[in-house]
Amino acid sequence: MKTPTAFDVIIIGGSYSGLAAAMALGRALKKVLVIDSFQPCNRQTPHSHNFLTQDGKPPAEIAELARRQVEQYDSVHFHRGLAVKGRQSAQGFVIETAAGERFEAKKLIFATGIQDILPEIPGFAACWGISALHCPYCHGYEVKNQPTGILGNGENGFEFAMLISNWTQDLTLLTHGKSRLTAEQQRKLDKHRIRVVETELARIEHANGAIHHLYFKDGSNMPVKALYTRPDFVQHCPIPENLGCALTPEGYLRTDPLQKTTVAGIYACGDNTTRMRTVANAVALGTTAGMMLNKELVTEAF
Repeated sequence: MKTPTAFDVIIIGGSYSGLAAAMALGRALKKVLVIDSFQPCNRQTPHSHNFLTQDGKPPAEIAELARRQVEQYDSVHFHRGLAVKGRQSAQGFVIETAAGERFEAKKLIFATGIQDILPEIPGFAACWGISALHCPYCHGYEVKNQPTGILGNGENGFEFAMLISNWTQDLTLLTHGKSRLTAEQQRKLDKHRIRVVETELARIEHANGAIHHLYFKDGSNMPVKALYTRPDFVQHCPIPENLGCALTPEGYLRTDPLQKTTVAGIYACGDNTTRMRTVANAVALGTTAGMMLNKELVTEAF
């Protein structure tokens, strides 16, 4: 069946947050299009945790079940493609895909996530989401009490080391160059027996993404089971910024408690709006965006 071209809402991004928004809008009888390129940021992660009823399941399995459930609502349509352009129109907004298709809607929801800028350390990318980790609440229990490294420096490295010490006492902070820790921060790390290594990393030895050793540029090495870091990131999709949506100082899309961006008619939800990067939170924000956007549509038409 051919996909219509005009909708009440277009949702860009069909992972957990986008699907949650689509479910809320589908149950509210709204005509919705979900555009998704099927490239979720956690596609390498073998298991998802800290999500009630889904703990330990593969992320792809959770997303597939969610997609099947949303497909039961006949006012929700799906289009596989990459949204690359957006503009305002007399009716609302026009979204164009990489293949040149154009779709129009009164409102937009961006559930497009973020793109991590991974360290250029050989082996790191293959381990990302498997044993190179960003969130102890998602993965910390599985590597508790194991030899663990933290790749970070300065205030960010200190704060992350303090947090991860909850899960393991065998902890090393890797500053990957000269330490920027203050004397007081170093004193506290010493007190808690958290080692600090300034030597730059050369490569990561792993087996199918499971880290075995970290190798340094001076030829030394260290066995670890997990390596935490908070990499820099950019917005995965440039369309919101091109449409005028403001970012926070950290680089997330700025939203209010209803998930409205700074541009009228545009909402955002999920990892592109918050550092609380969990499946459960993405679902919650997507549900909120869908419900609040439906209320906006109903109010405008009443």
